[in-house]
Amino acid sequence: MDMKILKCTVNGKEVQVGYDPRESLLDTLRNRLGLTSVKRGCEVGECGACTVLIDGVATDTCLYLTDWAQGKDILTVEGLQAPDGTLNPVQQAFIDQFAVQCGFCIPGIIMSAMEMINTGKTYTRDEIRKNLSGHLCRCTGYQNVIDGVEKAIEIVHGECGTEE
Repeated sequence: MDMKILKCTVNGKEVQVGYDPRESLLDTLRNRLGLTSVKRGCEVGECGACTVLIDGVATDTCLYLTDWAQGKDILTVEGLQAPDGTLNPVQQAFIDQFAVQCGFCIPGIIMSAMEMINTGKTYTRDEIRKNLSGHLCRCTGYQNVIDGVEKAIEIVHGECGTEE
């Protein structure tokens, strides 16, 4: 099959990359663009390890064809850090709240947290749990992850839900 060219924005930079039209965005991001924060997990949209933001919406890239990404704005964890190396508030909050174990699932969780933060809304703990329900973590309980999201919302918006 003939290769196609993807033209889109990835982490704030215009990219053009060749891809097989049958290829998932997961494969294009990892194998062709070297963005290893996008993890290959279940490959059926159940674990959330491959989550990125596409036009601001948390999306499982294992289920998303590269063809569909034409002209889109894609953000991965690699695109969160400031040019001077300063971590994004979500990344820092996850460190501060000990929300990282092996790191396999965390990039996808961070991207879902980014989607929540970008809405400008305040979330209760139950709403955070619900918004992260598409992510599976085998290393830790989700308490520290929820604490990390809550802390990031507090940092960015100056507010924090406290409902259990």
